[in-house]
Amino acid sequence: MIIITGGAGFIGSALAKALNDRGQTDIVIIDRLGTDEKWKNLAGLGFADYFDADDFLEMAETDSIDFPIEAVLHMGACSATTETDASFLAKNNYEYTKAMAALALEFDARFIYASSAATYGNGENGFEDNHEKLKTLKPLNMYGYSKHLFDLWAKRNGLLDEIVGLKYFNVFGPNEYHKAEMRSFVIRAFEQISDAGKVKLFKSYNPDYPDGKQLRDFLYIKDAVDMTLFFLDNPKANGIFNIGSAAARSWLDLANAAFAAMDKKASIEFIDMPESLRDKYQYYTQADITKIRNAGYKQKTTSLEDAVKDYIQNYLAKNQHLTGI
Repeated sequence: MIIITGGAGFIGSALAKALNDRGQTDIVIIDRLGTDEKWKNLAGLGFADYFDADDFLEMAETDSIDFPIEAVLHMGACSATTETDASFLAKNNYEYTKAMAALALEFDARFIYASSAATYGNGENGFEDNHEKLKTLKPLNMYGYSKHLFDLWAKRNGLLDEIVGLKYFNVFGPNEYHKAEMRSFVIRAFEQISDAGKVKLFKSYNPDYPDGKQLRDFLYIKDAVDMTLFFLDNPKANGIFNIGSAAARSWLDLANAAFAAMDKKASIEFIDMPESLRDKYQYYTQADITKIRNAGYKQKTTSLEDAVKDYIQNYLAKNQHLTGI
């Protein structure tokens, strides 16, 4: 069985869909469905079983799992960069990841977990996925720190030569609909353009970056999935790797791509950034993907314009998930 934690979530459900497309349904989904509509990401997927995340943790801790495990794709986490409950993040993102790593090692299974580009903080120490630089990184929020904690723990315990940590940059695409305020800008731009004919962007509070020219590494979900499954297919590639496009693009680029995909004239309004975010805001991110390239990953990533067009025209405009519902 392939375990996917966060399997009803954004990246997790997209991974399950990609595995289905390969003809694989020996998948166990782990998640907390809650009260939102995340369950819709599971509709149309083929999988063997589903367990609540807390129930599965108890099963793992009491040696109650009675099926073989080939791999654990640990995508489950609280991904809200604005979450202020540090204890919750430490338990949910750090402690749970340690438990899943222990489970995978017990079953001699492949362990691939989601880290985050948020661990790089403001980028003052670069965006190179070098294990020796981990101790120099300074995340700007507790979410990033909760991910950084496990990266450090894995290195400290000598595990990075047998497991894989993936530092996802700004991933966007279908199946993120349930993420409320943590949805990508593309879906919010689509809604704003549909409702008001214009898009709102945060003003810049850094003199090095004009309004709208703040830069991020945006990556389409289909590329993120392909890069992730590369490590499932290549068990000799281990360690921490950046998962990004290696191209820093501006929020204006993203907004203009959305207008173009909707065949609308661009209209942009700059608004104040909440004060609570101003000292935690990443003005520049760009993945260095030399390491994954050297490991053998050859596929080109989708251009920002093509990715936004596909997302808007084939999913958002049709109100469809990756599974077609």
